[in-house]
Formats: sequence, C-alpha cells, structure tokens
Amino acid sequence: MNEMSIVPKIGITGAPRVGKTEGLIKVVRRLEGEYTFGGMLTKSIVENGTRMGFSLMDWITKEERVFAHVELDTPYRVGKYRVDLKVLETFGIPIITAAIKNEEVDIVIIDEVGKMELESKKFRRMVKVALECDKPVLLTMHKKSRDSLLQEMRNMNNVRILEITPVNRNVLPYKIEKLLKEEWQH
Repeated sequence: MNEMSIVPKIGITGAPRVGKTEGLIKVVRRLEGEYTFGGMLTKSIVENGTRMGFSLMDWITKEERVFAHVELDTPYRVGKYRVDLKVLETFGIPIITAAIKNEEVDIVIIDEVGKMELESKKFRRMVKVALECDKPVLLTMHKKSRDSLLQEMRNMNNVRILEITPVNRNVLPYKIEKLLKEEWQH
C-alpha cells in the first residue's frame, strides 16, 4: 500500500428511520460483484406493523440474534427498548473482528454506531480498531449524539460522513460507491 492512498472510512448518518441501514445495504448490493463484504448489520424486528426491537446479523453467515426488544429481560434500557449488551459483545463484536481479519473480506460494515451500541465499552474499542484498520469501513451512525466517540469520528481526517435524507436517499448510494472507487486503490 503506498503512503498516499487513504483507506476510506465512510459514515452514513441521518435522522431516525430515514433509511441509514437501507442506504448501506444498497451500496453493498451495488458493489457485491466487485468487492466482498463482512460485518454486522442491525435489522428491525417488526410485529404487527410496530417496531419492537432490533436483531444483529452477520453479513456473511446471515445468522441473527436479538439485541434489543421491548420485552427483553435486561437492566439496560434505551428509549422503549431493553438492550442485551452480551449479544453485542459475544456476537456482534466477533463478527466485526472476523471481517477485519478475514483476507477474503474487502470492506467492513458496521451498522450501527448508535445509542444502544455505545453503551458497550468493548464495542466502542472495536469501532476504533475498525477505523484504524487497513480496509475500507462503511458504517451507519447516530446523527445528533454528543457522544465522545461519535464526536471523535466526526473529526477524523480519514472518516467521511454523509447524511442520508428523504431527498438524497436514492442517489447517496451511488455517491458512496463513487467515493470508494475514487479514494481506494484496491
């Protein structure tokens, strides 16, 4: 790797429910023919039309575990959800670690760096490791949080943060694809 090439780390931010995860998935789907992806995706658990929680999914194996749910038995709460940090730490973090270490994986995905996930010190450390690794990272992140890690990410030279909105959500995946291809000599 030459000294000049920057390995892009791209953060997708936006208001809740604007489609950060969907935007991330669109980028991955468009690039899957050229690159291999690995990492963690957060999926909504919807029951009778109402969001009841979230599961974490391993992008490669498609295995899922419930991470947050209104009915989980756990002391951690974020909004109406009860959060199982053990799932994040014993399932989510190893998925990200594996994606960074796996030579078959070109681009690491972390969805999402948000309020629930930031409750975990181990997850916070994992995000820093990912941002320092020699692979591109695509991540989604909470928009308004004053969290120190998110503030630090916003100030990092190698992190590009793009906001997804109802207006640009169809074109943003193309913009991210272009950024990745222009900035990253693979």
